[in-house]
Amino acid sequence: MAANATPDFRTRLQTWLPKLVLSPSLAMVLVFVYGFIGFTVYVSFTNSRILPFVGPDGQPTHDLIGFTNYAKLFSLSHWEISLTNMAIFAGLYIVICTLIGLILAILLDQKIRGEGFLRPLYLYPMALSFIVTGTAWKWFLDPGIGLENIMQTWGWESFSFDWIKNRDFAIYTIVLAAVWQTSGFVMAMFLAGLRGIDNEILKAAQMDGASNWNLYRRIIIPQLRPAFLSAFVILAHLAIKTFDLVIAMTGGGPGRATELPATFMYSYTFSRNQMGIGASSAVIMLMTIAAIMIPYLYAELREKK
Repeated sequence: MAANATPDFRTRLQTWLPKLVLSPSLAMVLVFVYGFIGFTVYVSFTNSRILPFVGPDGQPTHDLIGFTNYAKLFSLSHWEISLTNMAIFAGLYIVICTLIGLILAILLDQKIRGEGFLRPLYLYPMALSFIVTGTAWKWFLDPGIGLENIMQTWGWESFSFDWIKNRDFAIYTIVLAAVWQTSGFVMAMFLAGLRGIDNEILKAAQMDGASNWNLYRRIIIPQLRPAFLSAFVILAHLAIKTFDLVIAMTGGGPGRATELPATFMYSYTFSRNQMGIGASSAVIMLMTIAAIMIPYLYAELREKK
């Protein structure tokens, strides 16, 4: 009996040990991720202005008001401005990052000399935080101490580059900094896709007389569809939640020229003491990200099956 009991105990231990090890992490994710997501959704349906939610008398300091905050949110001009800026920023950011990443990947895929040095060089900006990137680009683009001042000091006195102070062009400086930081990461994704293409197919096409242009247009680029899809999902997610880069570079200004949904949410929640509206904007951002991520994950799981 004892001989038969020992294997059963070991089997149970092997089954439950991974669950026991992972349970603290799982509990923290459930509380600090999904718990706070649920809390934010709840707050978005209340008229809460700021914490605490319970007064000294033990009574709630807020009431449930349904979708009133969402109606107010979409009637605010500030929210419309942030959505417009998001459309400009996200569109340019995704397209330019994808193009630069694809071009760099194609160039590195030619087995050029120094690839081992260039690859990490292009990837290095992604290792920096967006706060560091934003601060560096703020100094570089500042007309008083940055590029404009340097060029004028060197004798080009008519040179002017004040986009970061200009309401009409400030959003494009955010695009510039974001593209600089992320395009190397997109390059790595495309490079991995290029290295995964079967060389036999390419050799057969070349033997049939296919030019390099047709080779990329008809064979290589279509096979990079998973890389394009992954790049789009990641870049869209980064664009929607962009906050620290804007805060470091412009603070949302000049005026509201670089206001994005994330900075709008922070402003209304912690500066204007309108937590209900801030939470409703956060829920809209979450729904937008979910609308991008869920179809992608569904497609990936379906392909694996």
